[in-house]
Amino acid sequence: MSADIASVHASAVLAGNRAVLIRGAAGTGKSRLALALLGAAATGMLRFARLVGDDRVHVEPCHGRLVVRPAPSLAGLIEVRGVGIRRLDYEEAAIVGLVVDLAAENAERLPQPGETVLKGVNLPRLAVAANADPLHLVLVFLAAPATGIKSL
Repeated sequence: MSADIASVHASAVLAGNRAVLIRGAAGTGKSRLALALLGAAATGMLRFARLVGDDRVHVEPCHGRLVVRPAPSLAGLIEVRGVGIRRLDYEEAAIVGLVVDLAAENAERLPQPGETVLKGVNLPRLAVAANADPLHLVLVFLAAPATGIKSL
């Protein structure tokens, strides 16, 4: 693996033309949010969504953007809690457009637009409190990003 490529404990879903990178500790619902985003596309709440990777993904800066790819050994696999591992269609690579941090200690009721830096790339960040509905918050963010943050 190149020095610029990092393995990250996260899930990623291509939602529209940009990926949502979902981070959080074990058991915070990364796979559940990924599945919910896929379900939102199936019901028309999102125009398109496809799995990039679950549990572990690789990120790499490229021309000022952050590219996310599935870990090769996990490509197309997702954990469905209570059911087991399932195989899904997946994207081989996507440009990250939003970072979602689940069970974030610094989540606020009315947050200011936030950013995070991964591998030298500034990205919009959504901090989700442990008791919040992450799907609802991500869908609202994707539909109407906060002032100052580029639309996905």
